[in-house]
Amino acid sequence: MSRERTSQARKRRTWRGVAGVAAGVVLVGGGFAAANAATTTGTKAAAHYPVNKKATGTAAVVSAANAFLNTLDSDQQSATVLDFTQANATAWSNLPCAGTCRPGIDFGSLSDEQLAAAESVLKVALGSGKDTGYDHVMQTVLADDVLASAESTSSAAPAPSATATDTATDTATSTAAPTDVPTGAPPSGGTGGGGGGGGFAYGSGYYYLAFLGTPSKTGTWQLHFGGHHLAVNITFKNGKVAGASPFFSGIEPTSWTADDGTTYEPMAEFRDGMLGLTGSLTTEQLAAAKLSQSFGDVLLGPGSDGEFPATKEGLKVSELSPRQQKLVLAAIHPWVADVDDATAKQLMKTYAKELKDTYISYSGGTGLDTNGDYVRIDGPSVWVEFICQTGVVYRDKVHYHTVYRDHTRDYGSEFSFS
Repeated sequence: MSRERTSQARKRRTWRGVAGVAAGVVLVGGGFAAANAATTTGTKAAAHYPVNKKATGTAAVVSAANAFLNTLDSDQQSATVLDFTQANATAWSNLPCAGTCRPGIDFGSLSDEQLAAAESVLKVALGSGKDTGYDHVMQTVLADDVLASAESTSSAAPAPSATATDTATDTATSTAAPTDVPTGAPPSGGTGGGGGGGGFAYGSGYYYLAFLGTPSKTGTWQLHFGGHHLAVNITFKNGKVAGASPFFSGIEPTSWTADDGTTYEPMAEFRDGMLGLTGSLTTEQLAAAKLSQSFGDVLLGPGSDGEFPATKEGLKVSELSPRQQKLVLAAIHPWVADVDDATAKQLMKTYAKELKDTYISYSGGTGLDTNGDYVRIDGPSVWVEFICQTGVVYRDKVHYHTVYRDHTRDYGSEFSFS
C-alpha cells in the first residue's frame, strides 16, 4: 500500500462506536469503510503463514498473528513484521505522535477484515477480565476518538459526563502547558507516517501493531501495540510469555458517556486499587510513605528503560497489616491483568512472594484527583507508577498516566540497559 493511500485512508477512518466491549469491539456507521479495503499492491506476492484454529494458549496468539498477516499484502506485511532489535522494542510512547514514534501498521489503514483480524490478535493475547486486558485496551483506544472529536470542535471543550472526582482542584496548574508534546525521531523500521510531521494525532486510526520477530512457538518475538496513552509490549520465548512489560496506560477523559448511553471509565479499577491502598494507611504510615520530591510525570516512561532508582523509597510492605498487604496486591493486579490470564496469575504469585520486600510511596495528595498526585509500588520485580496530570484537551480536568514495569522481565529480559 502506498504511503499516500495509507495517509488518505487514515484520515478518513475513525472508530464510530463500541457495543459490549468485553465481548469485542463492534464497528458501526461509516467507520472503516469497505471502499478503503486493502488490495495487493506490493511488487511481490504476500507470504502465507500457517494458521491453527484449534490452538490454545500462546500458540493461539501465534495462530491469530499469522491469520492477521494473511490478510495483508506484501508491503503491509513488511510494515508489520520487523526485526526484534532493542531499537524497535523500545520505540514506544504515550504521546499522540502516530507513526513517528512507534513502528508497525496503523489501524487507520486497515480494511474491515484486516481490522477484525488485528483485534483477534489482541483478544487472545490480552486478559479476559471485565475492564482489564482486551476490554481495557479497547476502551483506551476508544477514548482517543473522544479526544479527537473534542479537539476538532474546541480545545477547551468540557469533558462529557465526567465524574466529580475528575476535577483538578489546583487552579494554579490547571492552565499549564500540555506535557503530551510529541518529540523524537521515527523508530527503526517504523512507518513514520501521519501525525502532521510529528504533531498531535488523536483517534483510533493512529494505533499501531507490529510483530518484532516472526511469530513462532519456538523463537523469540514481541507483540508490540500502542498509540496515544497506550503501549503494550509482550515478549514470547519458546512458546511462553517471557515478559509483559513495559506497559504504559493512560486516559483522557477519565470517564465519558457515549451516544448510546454507555458510560466508560477505563482506568477506574486502576485508580480505585491505589485509593484502597492509600486510604488504608494510618497517619504514621502516610508520613513514612511520603516522598520528598514532586512529580510531573511517571519516572519510567518511554526512553527511561533500565533507569530504576538505586534505592527503594517509602514504606516497606512488611510493616503493613495482613489486610493492607492484600490491598497492595489488589492495587498491582489491574496492570498485570492486561496480559493473558495464565501469565497474569504467575506474575501475581511472584509479586506476592516478594511482597515483604516491596515498598509503597506517594507524592502530592492521595486522592488521585489533583495535578501531581502520585503513587508508586516498587518491589524486587514489580514497578507501578500512577500520576494525575492536568488535562491536555480537557484543561479543567485531570488525566492519568501510569506505567507497569518489571525490574527483571521488561522486554523478556532480552536487553541490558546498564
